[in-house]
Order: sequence, then structure tokens, then C-alpha cells
Amino acid sequence: MAVRSGSKGRPLPGFGYGWLMPDVDVVKSAIVDNVDSLADRLIEVSRSIHARPELNFKERFAHDLLCDQLASAGVEVTRHAYGVETAFEAVVGDVGPEALVLLEYDALPGIGHGCGHNIIAAAGLGAGLAVAGFASQLGGRVRILGTPAEEGGGGKIYMARNGAFATGDAAMMIHPADADLLRMHSLAVHTLDVEYTGRAAHAAAAPWEGRNALDAAVLGYVNMAALRQHIRPTERVHGIITEGGEKPNVVPRRAAANWYVRSDTMESLQPLKGRVLACLEGATSACGCTMSATWDDVAYAEVRDNQAMVSAYVRNMASLGREVHDPDLIGRRVTGSTDMGNVSYLLPSIHPMVKAAPDGTAIHTEEFARHAGSESGDRAVLAGAKAMAMLVVDLWTDPALLAEARQEFSRVTSTIDVLGVTG
Repeated sequence: MAVRSGSKGRPLPGFGYGWLMPDVDVVKSAIVDNVDSLADRLIEVSRSIHARPELNFKERFAHDLLCDQLASAGVEVTRHAYGVETAFEAVVGDVGPEALVLLEYDALPGIGHGCGHNIIAAAGLGAGLAVAGFASQLGGRVRILGTPAEEGGGGKIYMARNGAFATGDAAMMIHPADADLLRMHSLAVHTLDVEYTGRAAHAAAAPWEGRNALDAAVLGYVNMAALRQHIRPTERVHGIITEGGEKPNVVPRRAAANWYVRSDTMESLQPLKGRVLACLEGATSACGCTMSATWDDVAYAEVRDNQAMVSAYVRNMASLGREVHDPDLIGRRVTGSTDMGNVSYLLPSIHPMVKAAPDGTAIHTEEFARHAGSESGDRAVLAGAKAMAMLVVDLWTDPALLAEARQEFSRVTSTIDVLGVTG
């Protein structure tokens, strides 16, 4: 299928160019057929990315592969988009409601695609290609965005700062899991780097001359353990000591730690961050050390799923024979943090989970990574591509759905700057 941006493509079966009210079921049937015709290509893309895991902002193979696939289909691509080397953008259609389909493709250290981002990339590619030929006929516009470095790098946030989400009516992506779920239980998160400075001394000859930076880091860790007893059940604070001295017979002059602080919302995250800093700083007075603390340049917001869009997605999955479950009702919560949350503060958005592994298989594990590159992962690619492509069609052809999504989004207001840093 070769489609140039703004081209008319081929007429849909069942109606001609002049129809204002096309038969949406006929359109969706054609969309599903398009994904099926692309199946071999999409699965090959998923498997290729899975076999070449790349970390934050280093996803050069995935970036080039996905851009080449779009270009070979006749879709114009902007590589290295929005000031991010491994980001890209492809736009089809000139006017009408604008739907954004987001792709992720970074991996995890050590376990590769234990989060299944190869599935996200291939499904997003499939959704974009499946609808590209119909944009002009249906009076819509789709933007296919490659968004790198979700695993802690905040790629979407950097892209947003450079205008990637300044326009658009809705944004979507799917994420693999061990079940088809309405949503992920997302938490806002901010990462903190801490450095303690003491004074070195011979640990046997004159320990009294030293000021032990490792002791300060350890006491800070103990303080955090005490804090955990008195935070909300949904909040999380977890960290590691990344540096603890040079030799056992030298009082450590420097120690370092890395902490993740999570809460239900960006708003509730702010006071928790203050409590965390107080615990860590309290250790310095006991040890006679000093401490510096640096919050990461990006903070992840919680995902605010647009329920109007979620309902349309569920209907589309049902038409494919897949039932999407409420995770609270079936006891299958997937909890984590994602920079898709920041996008959901900027545009009506969804982040549902698609089954790609057997029941009980947790993400961020070697077992999940194996399934992400297997036939169960392939099925998730095709199902996700079809459901998202059909949702794009819904947004293009159903003014009531688009209005409901916009109204719902406008009711959820916030004074939090999700693109800045609130240290």
C-alpha cells in the first residue's frame, strides 16, 4: 500500500468519495483487512526490534527500521524529530480531526524487551499504515510518532517541550501485559540522585578523623524504611546505594544513592518528595556529612485515561473477539509509571493493555521478554493495530465521540506543569 501525505488513496468498498456518512462498519472491515495484509511485515518488525534491544535514546536500529517501513509504504517521514535523535514523525491527511498514534521501542538493561516495547512499535506502525490510505476520504489526519526512551528517559516529555503535542485531538498507544485490560494503574514518579560528602581517614589508625559518607547513605536508607510505614498504600519509595566508598580501610569520603518517589498523582507527589528529602537530609547531621540532591530533569505524570475513548477501544476489541477487562474486577493490576501520563495531561489519551503473555506473567521480567518475541506477542501486535486503527476511524467519523472526549478532557483540570521540573 503506497500512500503519500494528502493523497486520496483507493475508494473504500461500499461507498465513493462523495459520501459524507460512510458505513463505518464497512470502513472498519477494510481496516482490519489492511492489518491482516500487513501481518507478515508487522511481525517481522516486532521480532527484529525484539532481537536488537536498545536502551534509552540509543534506539538507532529501531528508529531506522520503523522510518524505513513508513517510507517504503509511501508515507513521508521526519527522522530525528522534535530535537530527539531517535524520535520520528509521519503525518497523513491535511484536515479534519487529528489522531496521534504513539510508538515505543526502547528496552530494559539486562532483560531486553521485558516490557514488550517491540509490540508497541509494531502495533502502532500497523495502525498508522492501516488508516493512512483513508485519511482524505474520511476527512481525518493521523500522526504516527516514534517516542523513544520511555524506560526512565522521558522521551515524550522532551518531544513535548519541542511542540510534539501542541496540536491534536487525541493520542493513543497500547501496552502488552498478561491480559486485555482497560488501563494500567499508573503512578506519578520523580527520580532523585543523592550524593553524600564526608572526610576520608584511615579506618584503623585514625577513624575519629573521618566523616563516613556511607554511614549517611545507610542511615538515609533506614530513615526511608521508617517513612514507608506512614505513606499511602498506593505510594512507593524505593532506591539503591550506587556508591559506598573505595576500600574498607578508608573511611568513605563519598557515597551516592538513586531513589524513585511515586504517588497517585503529580499533585500528591509534591509533598511526598519533601518528606523524602527530609529523611535523607536528616542522616547528614548524625554523621557530620553534607548532602546534595538532584531531581531528574523529567517527572512522569499519572495516566489520565479518557473514558470516552476507552469505551470505543473496548467495543473495537470486542468486534475482534477479545474481551477487555477492568483490572480491579479481575484482580490483575499492572502498576507502574510512564511518560504517556504527561501526554494525557496535554491531549485526551488512552493507554490500555493488550494480552501478549500467559496469565500471571509479570512485565519487566525475562519470562515476559520471551513471550514478547513469540507467537503470543505477534497476536498482540495484530490485535493492538486493528483496535487502534478502528479507534482512529471512530474519531474521524463520529463527531459525538470526539466531542465527548474533548468535554471529558476539559473537565479534568490541573495547575501542575507536566513539562517542567518541580524539584
